[in-house]
Amino acid sequence: MRNSLDALLATANTVILGKPRQIRLAVCCLLARGHLLIEDVPGVGKTTLAHTLANLLGLDYQRIQFTSDLLPADVLGASIYDAKNHSFRFQPGPIFHQMILADEINRSTPKAQSALLEAMEEHQVTVEGETRPLPEPFFVIATQNPIHQIGTFPLPESQLDRFLMRLTLGYPDSRSELALYKGAERHSLLEKLPVRLPADELRGLQEAIRAIHASDALLGYVQALVRFSRESGHYEIGLSPRAGLALLSAARAWAYTESREVVLPEDVQAVLAPVCGHRLKPVGSGAVTAEAVVGPMLDQITVI
Repeated sequence: MRNSLDALLATANTVILGKPRQIRLAVCCLLARGHLLIEDVPGVGKTTLAHTLANLLGLDYQRIQFTSDLLPADVLGASIYDAKNHSFRFQPGPIFHQMILADEINRSTPKAQSALLEAMEEHQVTVEGETRPLPEPFFVIATQNPIHQIGTFPLPESQLDRFLMRLTLGYPDSRSELALYKGAERHSLLEKLPVRLPADELRGLQEAIRAIHASDALLGYVQALVRFSRESGHYEIGLSPRAGLALLSAARAWAYTESREVVLPEDVQAVLAPVCGHRLKPVGSGAVTAEAVVGPMLDQITVI
């Protein structure tokens, strides 16, 4: 399985050029059974990254374009009248796929955004009083444009907290951008991508990651980081227990990609910004990077 994971990462890096850390974090997010939010300006490869991961994992993939007029029923589905049988029949919406790309999620209203809450947390949806399970595995990769751009609606904290990680891709470096101009068109590359990590191996990796050992001292370090966010006065609202569990799951996945069977403090530090940056709002500050948001935590909490 580790060979398959290495092949997946290597292949993804041939499509998304110059972003090995972001690709690795995205894969760790999925291996930790989490959902991924990618925030950046248009045109830097957010959608291409989601499509690349879906193809390499061999997952049933569906893109949902979020717009200001999108309704929850457009995502979840609804009952339609079957004139032939004189009865109503439930027509599943696009949410009933293994991987969902919620493209430009913050261009839709909070009402439409809320259609994802139950699906992301419980892997099921309740429509017209009936609860329906979603396929497994189930992942949501959402993209959003910077909040200052025209026609965006901020994601509420409850929605942000459902995402295990938030990443930014940024512009490529000069060498990678030149290779992009010289290379094949990205869409043609996507069509040729082989499945590198089939579903059965993906489930095996997820179980292996759950078994990565975290010592009591490591758990104490994670708890100290979480408590600092609540008690230091640096942040308006501290991290929840769910955020602490997300941090630990992501650190386990990162440790696995480092070929270790135990979580180290540097694994926690490697995923701290993408896991916690979107969950914390510094007191009295404007927009800052995720690294700057978690900076006080890293500076003032020592490794036990």
